[in-house]
Amino acid sequence: MAVAVLVAFLMRLFVVQTFYIPSTSMTPTLQVGDRILVDKLAYHLHGVGRGDIIVFNAPPAVATACATTDKVLVKRVIGLPGETISDTNGTVYIDGKPLDQSWLPKHDPNIYTPSFAPRHIPANDYFVMGDDRTVSCDSRTWGFVKRSEIIGKVDMRIWPLNRIGFFF
Repeated sequence: MAVAVLVAFLMRLFVVQTFYIPSTSMTPTLQVGDRILVDKLAYHLHGVGRGDIIVFNAPPAVATACATTDKVLVKRVIGLPGETISDTNGTVYIDGKPLDQSWLPKHDPNIYTPSFAPRHIPANDYFVMGDDRTVSCDSRTWGFVKRSEIIGKVDMRIWPLNRIGFFF
């Protein structure tokens, strides 16, 4: 029994962990109450990719900018280190080129991204946004996510049972 408990503890600490979705910032992809499985080893084996859904420790500015006490957030990676990101009239641009956001539903008013000025993403930082752009408090408000603060990659929704699915 002790070995089983130790293995479970070590798996949760270093390999996989479940998280609960408390807000609507990632709808329609993730709904309030969804449970997700996060791969903590993913970014030790390969780099962070655009479009990945990640779990990370909230930057200090989140508490005041978003009026939340959440210590861990879930968002989608939009901008990578060294890139310049901006938005004009609902179109996100990376280094001046429109970003294909095929992971978002077409013609959904909640995914409209209000315009923002170009921002250069520093080395080892990422620009993240929620899929529901109209309510998400994200990098547009509080800045970048440091690579060292990323906990892992969301690989799977495990609850509710009728919506189980993988995110690749």
